[in-house]
Amino acid sequence: MFNEAEAKAGVTFPQGFKAAGVKAGIKKSGNLDVAVIYTEKEAAVAGTFTQNAVAAAPVFASKRVVATGTAHAIAANAGCANACTGEQGDKDAAAMQEITAKALGCQPDDVIVASTGVIGVTLPMDKMKAGLEDAVSKLSADGSVDAGNAIITTDTYSKAGSTEFELGGKKVRLGFIAKGSGMIQPNMATMLCFITTDAAIAQPLLQKALSEVVGVTFNMISVDGDMSTNDMVVVLANGAAGNAEITGEDADYEKFKAVLLELCTGIAQRIAADGEGATKFLTVHVTGTKTYDDAKTIAFSVAKSPLVKTAFFGEDPNWGRVICAVGYAGVPMDPQTTVVKFGGIPVYARGVGADCDEEALRKVMEAHDIVIDIDMGAGEEEATVWTCDFSYEYVKINGEYHT
Repeated sequence: MFNEAEAKAGVTFPQGFKAAGVKAGIKKSGNLDVAVIYTEKEAAVAGTFTQNAVAAAPVFASKRVVATGTAHAIAANAGCANACTGEQGDKDAAAMQEITAKALGCQPDDVIVASTGVIGVTLPMDKMKAGLEDAVSKLSADGSVDAGNAIITTDTYSKAGSTEFELGGKKVRLGFIAKGSGMIQPNMATMLCFITTDAAIAQPLLQKALSEVVGVTFNMISVDGDMSTNDMVVVLANGAAGNAEITGEDADYEKFKAVLLELCTGIAQRIAADGEGATKFLTVHVTGTKTYDDAKTIAFSVAKSPLVKTAFFGEDPNWGRVICAVGYAGVPMDPQTTVVKFGGIPVYARGVGADCDEEALRKVMEAHDIVIDIDMGAGEEEATVWTCDFSYEYVKINGEYHT
């Protein structure tokens, strides 16, 4: 998946990157809440963003940066989403860019900005300005851990990691930090993910690789079926590794994309497993459909079902809830050809419950990682969605989130 031994290096594992995370007083907890990632060497930039029609101000600002093709920095905060804040929100997102750019000696359109937290509250710009300037002054090759901790909200831990491989005889590195715990639904949900690499790759190809990878990783996770207003995956590629620039869809491109896919799959799984209040990590694997979209639709129908999710929290092998979600997914099905398995144990087949070893099934339900296999028996296509259970803690977290 990725190198856990270098997890602390994160976004500073690739050559030429520095990072920092500081306390600016934006989070009510008083924890780290402002992060900056920087590369002095200009980087190609690619990004994917929330598809929510009510997107936050930093999303629009960052889309404009991606449209220029290059960037030098990412400035992010937690504790305030700067979403649904009108004209003032746009001004504040622009101010984040301007403050960071001035401190770094680059241009405002070289700075990606991101925010996460409570919706409908304007950024405290006096604290933000002090925090950004403090973060820039503390940029270091050891700053990834603090940067990662500065962007989390209800996460139980900061997601971070890195990997290394060869392109054209040169060692190339990728590193990341990410957050995401609640309001997670596909199409760039409540998550921020920042990936750095010292690979040299043309910006259009970087964007193509990222968009395709996101489609089968981050867009295949769900915690609660809610799509957030803020979130994004951004990659900076500064070329410091010295490999021959990737300018076509050749073997080097395919290798880079494969490594990016492996990295993002691991991040997506970790985000789903760390859903708010989660006690189970659920993999919903649908096979035997006529089309990929059919498999994806069925998998999400199961993954988003509150009744399925609560059953797994209670370690109740209630296969009826799963087959019910399959049945209302909107995809034509034949109950007589559909088979459902929990942890490899058949629980439903040919329209009725399957005889199974109850003790073995109990052990499956007690495990943290559980695979729900659904074979529709109608074709050759398949899809996988990652999710988690719903616990009492999920209700508590979200019942008290604003207050």
